[in-house]
Amino acid sequence: LQEDATIILSQGISETSVEIKDGCFSWDPSLVRPTLFGIHLKVKRGMRVAVCGVVGSGKSSFLSCILGEIPKISGEVRICGSAAYVSQSAWIQSGNIEENILFGSPMDKPKYKNVIHACSLKRDLELFSHGDQTIIGDRGINLSGGQ
Repeated sequence: LQEDATIILSQGISETSVEIKDGCFSWDPSLVRPTLFGIHLKVKRGMRVAVCGVVGSGKSSFLSCILGEIPKISGEVRICGSAAYVSQSAWIQSGNIEENILFGSPMDKPKYKNVIHACSLKRDLELFSHGDQTIIGDRGINLSGGQ
């Protein structure tokens, strides 16, 4: 990762959560035409943002810019507080559903139930004979793509 790609500010220092000013980024900095250029973005605290576009339009590269994973040619990227990224590819452990939800964290029943609700898993879990104790299998073999 490029050390100065993203400026991290302390949480609460700004109303802006994520900001890109005139960003220019390239997976291969030696290319004449960068991967993404002229990027301007300002996301205020509490906003929800959807990144939409056709296949190959640069959505994943755009998110990689924010994370500092794609080399920055010029411009500025600022994150106030922390940021989280949910990959398109699921990280599934061999084990049961509960273990995959907890991902090594201790059980906190109220939080666990909140996650089940937030992810709309209640109905899916009701369909499994062993509920959240259902074994997922290698790479999620026992689940559908949407699950």
